[in-house]
Amino acid sequence: MDRRHVLSAAFGSLLAMSLMSGNANAADKMNMEKCWGVAKAGHNDCSSNKSAHSCAGQAARDNDPMDFVAVPKGTCNKIAHGSLEPGKAG
Repeated sequence: MDRRHVLSAAFGSLLAMSLMSGNANAADKMNMEKCWGVAKAGHNDCSSNKSAHSCAGQAARDNDPMDFVAVPKGTCNKIAHGSLEPGKAG
């Protein structure tokens, strides 16, 4: 993994942790978007219907493409593993 990917992953992790206090509706408010595949285990905002759990804080693994965190619009595609669609690697 090159330095750029490491920095991108680190930035994504910090961003995800700083926004974890939001809830599943946060993506619908305040210029936010759902960013799938960047949540750390136990720090997701919610999940899709196909995931193994029902909602916030229940992600079992890091970067699960079926879990999301709310991030400011326009930033998800800049985060390593981030996707605007569930189940797709960024």
